[in-house]
Amino acid sequence: MKKRKLGKTGMQVSALGFGGSEIGYQSVAPPTVKKMLNSALDTGVNVIDTAECYVSSEELIGQALAGRRKEYYLFTKCGHFAGWARPDWRPPSLLKSIERSLRRLKTDCVDLIQLHSCSEEELKKGDVIEVLKRARERGHARYIGYSGDGRDALYAIECGEFDTLQTSVSLADQEALELTLPLARQRNIGVIAKRPIANAAWKSGNRKPADSYAHPYWERLRKLNYDFLHGKLSET
Repeated sequence: MKKRKLGKTGMQVSALGFGGSEIGYQSVAPPTVKKMLNSALDTGVNVIDTAECYVSSEELIGQALAGRRKEYYLFTKCGHFAGWARPDWRPPSLLKSIERSLRRLKTDCVDLIQLHSCSEEELKKGDVIEVLKRARERGHARYIGYSGDGRDALYAIECGEFDTLQTSVSLADQEALELTLPLARQRNIGVIAKRPIANAAWKSGNRKPADSYAHPYWERLRKLNYDFLHGKLSET
């Protein structure tokens, strides 16, 4: 597995990482998660990314990788203590969220804690950033990052407070290629590609995906008219 330095953090991360949202949202069985994650580590993947709002994802990861914590970099996100639909940027809630994540993940420290889709307006107030700094000072996280897109992500880079940026980039989502990635590279901010396979919107071919979450990307891919969308794809 190829490794790359993640910006100013110096972490030597695998080119591919494991995104933990679907194991939570799809209620994947613990034995399956354990097999999946341990197999990923065995093949050289050393980045596991999750978030407090991915239902049971953090707990599943904590259970599945007990005893292997030194073999991978662990990233999580905060800002949605009560679930994705209920963002909460109050400092006490963020601190509680981070502490809960550590318990769920069965670790004293994550390698990266990220603000999860926080608005530019909220970032400019400064309180949310101070919470992450405090978590870093307390040893709860080694580095702090921002996860989001568009102008919010651009401000996160410009403010100079974050070590990393996790942002959407794929065939169906190319805004970051011009809006944020050049400045991130210039400032040596590590970049993590979010949704790199476009929510697997292409899997259904000509049929609209059953999951509405994939609909925006499916519509974009249809307009791009890639050949691989016109045939039935093998499940393998």
